[in-house]
Amino acid sequence: MIPNYQELMLPLLKIASDGNIHYIKDSVDTLSDAFNLSEKERQETISSGVQTIIYNRVGWARTYLKKAGLLTDPKKGYFQITQEGLDLLAKNPTHIDNKLLSDYPSFREFRKRTEKDSPIVPPKNEKESTPEELLEEAFNEIQARLADNILDTIMKSSPHFFERLVIELLLKMGYGGSYRELAQAVGKSGDEGIDGIIDQDRLGLDRIYIQAKRWDPSGSIGSPEVQKFAGALLGKHAKKGIFITTARFSSNARSYVIALDAKVVLIDGKQLAELMIEYGVGVTTQIVYEIKTIDNDFFFESDD
Repeated sequence: MIPNYQELMLPLLKIASDGNIHYIKDSVDTLSDAFNLSEKERQETISSGVQTIIYNRVGWARTYLKKAGLLTDPKKGYFQITQEGLDLLAKNPTHIDNKLLSDYPSFREFRKRTEKDSPIVPPKNEKESTPEELLEEAFNEIQARLADNILDTIMKSSPHFFERLVIELLLKMGYGGSYRELAQAVGKSGDEGIDGIIDQDRLGLDRIYIQAKRWDPSGSIGSPEVQKFAGALLGKHAKKGIFITTARFSSNARSYVIALDAKVVLIDGKQLAELMIEYGVGVTTQIVYEIKTIDNDFFFESDD
């Protein structure tokens, strides 16, 4: 029987216990051997057919261990144990599951974000869940995982990549005229706190000033940085500004922009990733599920 992703957590962490960098595909083979999976079980795919079940579950086990801070991914498709992971193995746990991972603040924050984004109240257990609720929960969890992966990838990329990303996103959102125009406008030398200027209309009658900061997603940008940007807007007699970052904004920073005469929009790392997903920047559609319901109008029969 193919183990579920929680049953794979401890064996996967033990594979990484040597401190080396491990390739996830190699680990899938190792775990398949450890659980004595048949060739049929090794080749069995999820319903979409894009991945084997065992690979998918090992991937989720790695993601959850990473969110708890027990693993890290030095590069795409690989993983390595952290000191916290070694500390946990030193305690000789008999198993690792979501309940145990909930002892780690980073994992609780990850699950909290997933539940916060869900428009439904999470059911108490799977037996109380409707199929729609389970699908909604799974979708939100996949989206949260994707958003985190996007930010991780951005931080491992060059500053030039972040500049290009901002250009692509603004273009997809309808700002600027063309990629060339935006490329010329964004990524300048940082003139007094301004990283770029784009025209909201083709005639240049309405301009938007941009500040883009690729900072640690776990960090927070306070009001001083936002005030600096607002001061730069004032110096340009500008009325609109967008501050984009991979980090978070403090509550003081968000409160500060509310009282400004100029319209300043703050886009933090979470919203940046969500906008990239929404506008298809840096992501691709893997599979589409359609949920259909009965068409009552089709079956309606009049008395005539």
